[in-house]
Amino acid sequence: MLGVVKSSQPERGRSRLKIYLDILLTIDKAQRARPTHILYQANLSYDRLTKYLGELRERSLISEIADGDAKYFEVTKKGKEFIKEVERAQAFVGAFGLDI
Repeated sequence: MLGVVKSSQPERGRSRLKIYLDILLTIDKAQRARPTHILYQANLSYDRLTKYLGELRERSLISEIADGDAKYFEVTKKGKEFIKEVERAQAFVGAFGLDI
């Protein structure tokens, strides 16, 4: 009887890089997105979303836009370059059968 081989490494959640990319792609696809939309699409809690949005703003990958009482986020030119480079790296690593 064959047993199930278990990895010695526990399953990990998404890397910080994947979370950044999920957020950026969500915003980019919508052109500008409200926090609630990003929260649902990127599958994050409010606290984690707030943390990551702050980090992305600090790195100038997104900008925050106030429209009356509403708050929106847009991907900056630098953010679009980041998306492009990460997708390029994923393709490169994927060619070797690996995942980022």
